[in-house]
Amino acid sequence: MNAKNFTNSMNPKVFLYRKRKKRLEQGHPWVFQSEVERTEGDISPGQIVDIYNHQGAFLARAYANPQSQIIARVLTYREDEHIDASFVLRRVLRAWQYRQRFVQDATSCRVVFGEADFLPGLIVDKYGDYLVVQILSYGMEVMRPLILDALLEVFSPKGIYLRNDVPVRELEGLPQHTAVWYGEVPREIEILENGLKLLVDVYEGQKTGYFYDQRENRSAIRPLMTGWDRLNPDRPNETSDEHTRLQRSANPQSARNIQAFTDGANVLDCFCHTGSFTVHALHYGARHVTAVDISETAIDMARRNVALNGFADRADFEVANVFDFLQTANRTNELYDVVILDPPAFAKSKRTLESAIRGYKEINLRGLKLVRDGGYLVTASCSYHMLPEIFQQTILEAAFDAHKVLRLIHWAGAGMDHPEIAGVREGHYLKFGIYEVNSRT
Repeated sequence: MNAKNFTNSMNPKVFLYRKRKKRLEQGHPWVFQSEVERTEGDISPGQIVDIYNHQGAFLARAYANPQSQIIARVLTYREDEHIDASFVLRRVLRAWQYRQRFVQDATSCRVVFGEADFLPGLIVDKYGDYLVVQILSYGMEVMRPLILDALLEVFSPKGIYLRNDVPVRELEGLPQHTAVWYGEVPREIEILENGLKLLVDVYEGQKTGYFYDQRENRSAIRPLMTGWDRLNPDRPNETSDEHTRLQRSANPQSARNIQAFTDGANVLDCFCHTGSFTVHALHYGARHVTAVDISETAIDMARRNVALNGFADRADFEVANVFDFLQTANRTNELYDVVILDPPAFAKSKRTLESAIRGYKEINLRGLKLVRDGGYLVTASCSYHMLPEIFQQTILEAAFDAHKVLRLIHWAGAGMDHPEIAGVREGHYLKFGIYEVNSRT
């Protein structure tokens, strides 16, 4: 892996079959082995190659990995654009300018999103003065020195942490590892999202430490959190017993805090991870949130994030398998104004899609049964293979079995810092819906 890989004179050539889908011409950044008719020149992993159609017309310049099913990933569609240090700098700068234009507070967000920023296989998340980087492909691994120089010039970070602990690297012939790449990086970093403070473990938190892709979706729950006593005067006041208990305890301030939010929603946040939806719900006026996750480490961070924002008196936390928790709540006829379901990816490959559909149906079915009539289900899937139409159909089937009629209030994907290339379905991985739930019986 050295500078010779970036030579653009006499690049190896890749010629595509005539009878193929014109995916590349439509903007798709990947070339599969099955699309290649022939090659000219020796191609090593990370090698820059030029791609041509069957007639010899230039289509794109890419980096290659002959050991991968995705033999080439497009870097540019311009024949006169060379892949060198200035190219990487331009791409990183363009990605940052995009975030500054479209992200409300770009101090903490995803600043490079792989193919969608024309840097395939590179993920960069910004946490204030620090960056966390994932290099997912051999071609980007070869470009590491150029990437580091570009990140330092554009962002001037205090430190950069590598989170190359993802199995997809092994498919590219690369080892998994983590390390401080530049400067010093603390394990925990405090960020601001939608005006709220959140702690992020960048060393061992999931993915790069935090899920920025739900930023706008977390703010979308705001209208659900207040107005409940006014809209439903006959609704039981679940906080009354807790309020009385706290009045008699040594912490009457907690009782006053709860009483001040009696108009707020009673919320169940499942798969709460480190509490981002919980913190937003409480900030927007929820009177109480029950947060559930199977990870004790995640629950501990969620509890700290809630306390960091001054909401500890209005939240409970459960370390539990969410499927088991929902089943028990169904048996005891618990009811909530809002149920939030934000699970990890159930379908990590096409082979697991069928079992994933069953899993999504079960949690949505059980979640729907816990929503008070006229309340709301907030549900998401981050599995790419769970296509939007499949996910929506699964929710409808769960509603049928739960004897519920749903009214779609809001439907969205990933946030503005996670752009998509039009026509590239692989980029449309996140589905997020808010449904009003009404009983059929």
